[in-house]
Amino acid sequence: MIRIGAIWLATQPTDIHAGTNTALARVVAVFGAAKPHCAYLFANHRATRMKVLVHDGIGVWLAARRLNPVKFPWPGVRQGSEIQLDIEQLEALVLGLPWQRVGAGGAITLL
Repeated sequence: MIRIGAIWLATQPTDIHAGTNTALARVVAVFGAAKPHCAYLFANHRATRMKVLVHDGIGVWLAARRLNPVKFPWPGVRQGSEIQLDIEQLEALVLGLPWQRVGAGGAITLL
């Protein structure tokens, strides 16, 4: 079982054809380091494909997912901005659901 303590989403699109070394270099460039027990999510420009790089404390895992014909509900591009997700939001995102409304993001604060 891979333990994930933090989940980070990059808002800038990336080359989904990249292999493990290129994805790891992208994580270091965007997030500063690949920290143990963290997952880093990237999507292509159209948000139809997603890659997840996980540092398990010993090595790295790279997984890919593609949605057809729909897109992942990816946030808009924000220069230099990353978003932290919780596990419920990750599960919703992987399924192509509106993850921004899951967990604390679904709270109604204004009537």
